[in-house]
Amino acid sequence: MAASRGAVVLKTVKKIIVQFCPFESNVRSTREFLIVVGSEKARATNMNCEVITEVKHNRSEPTIDITFLDGERLLMKGSKLTTQELLSALQTRCSAKDPQAKAGDKK
Repeated sequence: MAASRGAVVLKTVKKIIVQFCPFESNVRSTREFLIVVGSEKARATNMNCEVITEVKHNRSEPTIDITFLDGERLLMKGSKLTTQELLSALQTRCSAKDPQAKAGDKK
């Protein structure tokens, strides 16, 4: 997971809402995702990106709701995904939306 921490770029993300019930057994990957996107290094890639945590005590499924600058949303259910899968899905979508990343890929 250490390698993925440096790779998170939130440049194209407007808001991330992470919801989970801490007493459920299936929230580990969601909490680890929150740690990575909430880190100083990740937040420095977009200081305007809101990272909101909603801790609930209602046995609800852990979810991550990401809103991009263009208005598109990505909703991930963390109960059946690993931290790496969650981060990979985010980075794939962010890279596709970032014109500078596309220009860098062409070189």
